[in-house]
Amino acid sequence: MHLDDTDRRILRQYQHDPTLGPADLAELAGVTPATCARRLDRMAQAGLLRGNHAVIDWAALGYSVEVSLRITLDKTVPNAFDAFTEAARAIPEVLEIQSFLGRVDTRLSVIARDMAHYQEIYRTAILTLPHITDIEALMHVARIKTDEVLPL
Repeated sequence: MHLDDTDRRILRQYQHDPTLGPADLAELAGVTPATCARRLDRMAQAGLLRGNHAVIDWAALGYSVEVSLRITLDKTVPNAFDAFTEAARAIPEVLEIQSFLGRVDTRLSVIARDMAHYQEIYRTAILTLPHITDIEALMHVARIKTDEVLPL
């Protein structure tokens, strides 16, 4: 999809505050509300906008432990990746699954209430995932930057 300057102005404002009402967003972007709505609809239909979501502070809800697990899979097994990801998606504490090219095949972002809870998840859910040949756990210490705003 080709974006012009007007689209970029709308997106620039929208990504900073997706909760803005259509009139406020249009005003900040320097367009009419009808133009803003039409362009947002066009971008959504083209798949550029994938929706709004809440950003939840997991620590405030009692999940104080976050671990990244770098996982290598058994590449000699056909469909190992598909079987692994299907099973990993079923674990509620797995927030994110990423795939990679290289020595590490996938990364899981896992949250837990505390270390005892994490150990339970690790032993009963993570270690039972199929086709794992290696796991490296990286404990999150601090979140330095989480901004997903692009320079449009």
